[in-house]
Amino acid sequence: MTRVRSWLPGLLLISPSLLLLGVFVYGFIGLSFRESLTDKHTAAQATGRDPVGFVGFSNYTELLASPAFQHSLRNLVIFTVVFLLGTLVIGFCWAWVLERPIKGEGIFRSVYLFPMAVSFVASGVVWKWLLNSNVGEQASGLNRLFQMTGLGFLQNEWWTNPRYGILAIALPAIWQLSGYVMALFLAGFRGIPDELREAARVDGASEMQLYRHVVFPQLSPVALSALIIIGHMSLKSFDLIMSIANQSAYSTKVPAIDMYNFATVYDYANSAAVGVILLVIVALAVVPYLWYDARARKRG
Repeated sequence: MTRVRSWLPGLLLISPSLLLLGVFVYGFIGLSFRESLTDKHTAAQATGRDPVGFVGFSNYTELLASPAFQHSLRNLVIFTVVFLLGTLVIGFCWAWVLERPIKGEGIFRSVYLFPMAVSFVASGVVWKWLLNSNVGEQASGLNRLFQMTGLGFLQNEWWTNPRYGILAIALPAIWQLSGYVMALFLAGFRGIPDELREAARVDGASEMQLYRHVVFPQLSPVALSALIIIGHMSLKSFDLIMSIANQSAYSTKVPAIDMYNFATVYDYANSAAVGVILLVIVALAVVPYLWYDARARKRG
């Protein structure tokens, strides 16, 4: 009875959050999964005029066998890899520069972090102009800049390229999130005790050895956190792509866009199936991190 009295007030305090979480997150996940196992592909079925049947996992098998959806998955992989590498490399380099005491550090830090204050939709509108694919007299944005500076050979189709257009979408994404990764790495750098560096130098370690054996191991949890955060954001990318291209652009199509497109034509079964596939992909990226973090906390 005493134990119940000790945890009951805490449980009552968080029970509204648990209830909302159960209904609006896990409840809707369950509903989406159930929807994905049906043949609800038409407006008549969506409005209840035609019956809806159970088809098992056939929506999943058809989607995964579809060349259009495979193209979306390929775009998602390319976008995620480039987005991850770009933000991690640029964010680390900025943090490495700012980690040394430099004049005006606060100004540089604000400048790097400012893009995070801009929404993906707002930045997407600007980048849509910058990444305009017109060349010659019709050129604008970056293509015009290349033309004016004698670098016309760099003009290209940007996001309209059917094979690698998704790479152009990674540019604004990297621009927007590199400052955030910089802040994570900078906090990691500042969290390394000076005694560790001094001890390594006293033992005769070179700067390269210092980074390899002291700094990088200390930064690995930060890098892993950045990897997970940026990775799961890239897997769910939607608003930035919609702002620069649109839902009908084949070159920049990813599963999140497919999910929206299916929903707009009342194909709720395929839309839900794409949502579940995305959830599984995100879970494959996040759950191992949560398991690793839990084990690390347990080890103390």
